[in-house]
Amino acid sequence: MEMRNGRTSFFDGGLLSFIGWSLLGGIITIFTLGICYPWALCMVYGWKINHTVVEGKRLQFNGTAVSLFGHWIKWLLLTIITLGIYGLWVSIKLEDWKVRNTTFSN
Repeated sequence: MEMRNGRTSFFDGGLLSFIGWSLLGGIITIFTLGICYPWALCMVYGWKINHTVVEGKRLQFNGTAVSLFGHWIKWLLLTIITLGIYGLWVSIKLEDWKVRNTTFSN
């Protein structure tokens, strides 16, 4: 069981590392005009999850940008077809995808 300062649940990522990953994700998104946003999202979210320990068990993010990109296109099409209404569910669908791709590492 992993512990830090007597706690079994903690986050061990650093501020400079977070800023670096976030900036890189933003730059990638801007220079690709948003096409690579799923990759940037996976990169930053993966960093957050991989630095999280819950009750002594480290979390691991297993999602890929390719998998998210497929969902992203589907969500975009559904949002267009429903004249924006489906867009209200996209953030919930994204959270669901993140959780389904998060596990405890061995």
